[in-house]
Amino acid sequence: MKYLIGVDVGSGSVRAGLFDTTGNMLAHESRKIQVWRETGDIVEQSSNDIWQAVCHCVRQVVQLAKVQPENVAGLGFDATCSLVVLGENGAPLPVSSNNPERNIIVWMDHRATEQAERINSGNHAVLKYVGGRISPEMETPKILWLKENRPEIYQKTEQFFDLTDFLTWKATGDLARSVCTVTCKWTYLAHEKRWDAGYFRAIGLNELADENFVRIGQNIVDAGTALGKGLTAQAAQELGLPENTPVGAGLIDAHAGGIGTVGVAGGALASLGYVFGTSSCTMTTTREATFVDGVWGPYFSAMVPQMWLNEGGQSASGAAIDRLVAGHPAFQAACKLAEQANKPLPVYLADEVLARGTAAEAVVRAKDIHVVPEFLGNRAPFADPNARAVIAGLDMETDFAHLLKLYVAGLCGVAYGLRQIVDAQRAVGIDTQNIVVSGGAGSHDLVRQILADATGLPVIGTAASEPVLLGSAILGAVAGGVCDNVETAMAQLNSIAQTYSPNADLHDTHDKRYQAYQRLQAVAREVRDLNV
Repeated sequence: MKYLIGVDVGSGSVRAGLFDTTGNMLAHESRKIQVWRETGDIVEQSSNDIWQAVCHCVRQVVQLAKVQPENVAGLGFDATCSLVVLGENGAPLPVSSNNPERNIIVWMDHRATEQAERINSGNHAVLKYVGGRISPEMETPKILWLKENRPEIYQKTEQFFDLTDFLTWKATGDLARSVCTVTCKWTYLAHEKRWDAGYFRAIGLNELADENFVRIGQNIVDAGTALGKGLTAQAAQELGLPENTPVGAGLIDAHAGGIGTVGVAGGALASLGYVFGTSSCTMTTTREATFVDGVWGPYFSAMVPQMWLNEGGQSASGAAIDRLVAGHPAFQAACKLAEQANKPLPVYLADEVLARGTAAEAVVRAKDIHVVPEFLGNRAPFADPNARAVIAGLDMETDFAHLLKLYVAGLCGVAYGLRQIVDAQRAVGIDTQNIVVSGGAGSHDLVRQILADATGLPVIGTAASEPVLLGSAILGAVAGGVCDNVETAMAQLNSIAQTYSPNADLHDTHDKRYQAYQRLQAVAREVRDLNV
């Protein structure tokens, strides 16, 4: 019997899952990782801390599943699109403080907003493939910030890694980069198999071009490609697996969620993969390149090899709901109730909503409360990092029932953000037939039903309880020869568990609420332009 391991590095924790070759998860382990936050949109992590957590989680899932390490056929990684900075011999370099352990600029760190705006003013050709505007969450603005603010660190850096590629290098010693990471976050032109040297010289990163991109990746491979000879002796010892265990080139975490879900219901071409966690990402696959203003891509081979990908979503989704309810007078009392029930607060709130009626009834009860949850800007379809949240319709109510209304209105706001992306893609000919959801924030029945009702599309939940981990395990399956390719593995390891159909009786209600959402968005932009 062969087994697969998927490792997911999220914003606050590392998780590992051990699967059989039918996609059934036999064991799961997680460990929190350290995050440093400071004013000025500074968010940093440690690559050493993350690797130690990875080793712990992999060892644990093997023990918990009671399988022999030599029966692990392959290992795959996914991670957030965070920038890892390494110096001589792979030593971590500090990205803002003098603590070398703080060597990762996390994806949500927006310190490079000025650099991104400056890049966007240049009308560079590569921006056509990121929805027309680069985001401060992407890597070239971050590296430019480092050059301008920590030039001595920039000069000392021997490798700039996306976090996923750091993990596969740490495991195998192979410097190859995944086409997913460098295409989606670094401006690599995968369809032409090249970096645009003129772009790097024009924005002020001429050294990277002059060095023929040795510090950001010269060997670019498809996700799932077997790297090196598999695990190095040192990595194998640290992970508790045999030397040379196959390791597949990795994916960004949201893209792993896409791989772990959209193999059902007609496959990737029919389904939009919606990864709803701290942030949210939409993954839309097409056969031909399709350009959507404000939506990242089209990216070639970035998720499903040899197909094009458009990527949207929001920087804050689950985190936006957390921020929304935290300001309510009943928040502390709700936290105590959730603790007594031994449930995370969002799960407790969703359970309480459904205890009082259906999702449809909850939306009706939330009448007059409208939320545009853009606390960290609008990632798509406006590519506006300066957008901010709007909450309309609040009164003087302070009780728990009112908190539930605000919570439901916030979920509607997240759903309308998704609908806006679907509409923008539909306007240029992308026909989404259903939404396949993954991610912790999107796992509850209430959330899925509101997504279906608000978008007017069926929402599918897959049988995998941890689809992001399954997506990474699929990469291990391809690298280890269990499956011939990613598409085959997606079909083999995926299945549908539930389908949430749109409630036709709520069509008019959500249409009107969606109109209100769009008007509030527009007014917020007008108010911001007043600069007061």
